[in-house]
Amino acid sequence: MGSDGMRAEVADSWHLSAAAGVDAARVEAPITLGESDLRDHRAAHPLAQVFPLLDDVLGQAARDCGAIMAVSDSAGQLLWVCGSPSTLRKAETIGFVEGSNWDERLAGTNAPGLALRLGQPAQVRRSEHFRHSVQQWSCAATPIHDPTSSTLLGVLDITGNDDIAVPQTMAMVRAAARMAEAELARELLTRAAQPAPPRSGLQAVVELLGRHEALLAIDDGRGARHHLRLSPRHSEILLLLASAPHGLSGDELAVLVYEDDGASSTLRAELNRLRHLLGDELLPSRPYRLVAGIAGDWLALEALLAAGDVRRALRGYRGPILPRSTAPGVVRLREQLHHSLRAAVLGSREPDLMSTWTRSSWGADDYDMWLAQRDALGTSSPMRSLVDGQLARLDRDLS
Repeated sequence: MGSDGMRAEVADSWHLSAAAGVDAARVEAPITLGESDLRDHRAAHPLAQVFPLLDDVLGQAARDCGAIMAVSDSAGQLLWVCGSPSTLRKAETIGFVEGSNWDERLAGTNAPGLALRLGQPAQVRRSEHFRHSVQQWSCAATPIHDPTSSTLLGVLDITGNDDIAVPQTMAMVRAAARMAEAELARELLTRAAQPAPPRSGLQAVVELLGRHEALLAIDDGRGARHHLRLSPRHSEILLLLASAPHGLSGDELAVLVYEDDGASSTLRAELNRLRHLLGDELLPSRPYRLVAGIAGDWLALEALLAAGDVRRALRGYRGPILPRSTAPGVVRLREQLHHSLRAAVLGSREPDLMSTWTRSSWGADDYDMWLAQRDALGTSSPMRSLVDGQLARLDRDLS
């Protein structure tokens, strides 16, 4: 079959499949995860925690209509395949089984592989499949991403007969994927609010939003709780270590703390003083790291944003992270969080959220936010004159 009359993305996929050496006459997709490897890989995969939800929402619907729900990892390997026994037996004939790999370069054109490569929803209908044995099926798939890093975790797919090749199927698959991402974000929020007990038994709660000096509370696991107010430099170091759970070398930490070179001896002295305050058990070296369960106000805010709860995130934002700090690593973390929250407030189109932002010390001169607030209010709002007055003030200041 040539590319004439084919959708462009399907034609591109056919060319890729052929260039990769996929045999169109091959019946089954290759198995790249054996039974024991599959079991271990599946248990450790981030999507394992949301698979029961996907199975309940989409898997049961697939079974009811004689279709199959499949979840792959980011390499195209099918980790879970669900359907009625008769449908699963039929799918086995083309190798659509747990542990098989449906990357286009191995299995030819198909919806999971296409969604994996393009990073967006994809549908492939019967004859659009590259391998002949798959051309009795149609499928719809969409990626699932990590809600914080946007890293591709895998693909959610529905495979079945011609009933699958309708827009409603794709809408259902996308909705299920977004539900899974929301659940992952909710789990992240829970972990941020309640830090996991570390091996040392120590737990630390850090507050630094809108503060020039961090407040630190340490629970030793035996009922004793210690409160510390750290110096600005120690606050910076604590933030950077709390944001690097695997630790940092002295050189890495120096680059993040100091704007110029040659400050390694100064950093060692600061770390020695901080270790004296916190204890060797909490702050070991090689690499430098915090051996404690860490909960922080900025971490909770990140989790709220990941979960899409802009209102609670804005309510908890007492100001930028360590606002006076010029440490490069702190500046980056501060700007990332501030810009993420600002973008979420702008995207909400909620006038009251925008008003909260523009009433703050950090948002009072945010021209674009005032403009968006005016657009969201409408012409009849009693707040319109106030917003127009603030925009006029900024126009005078900026002219």
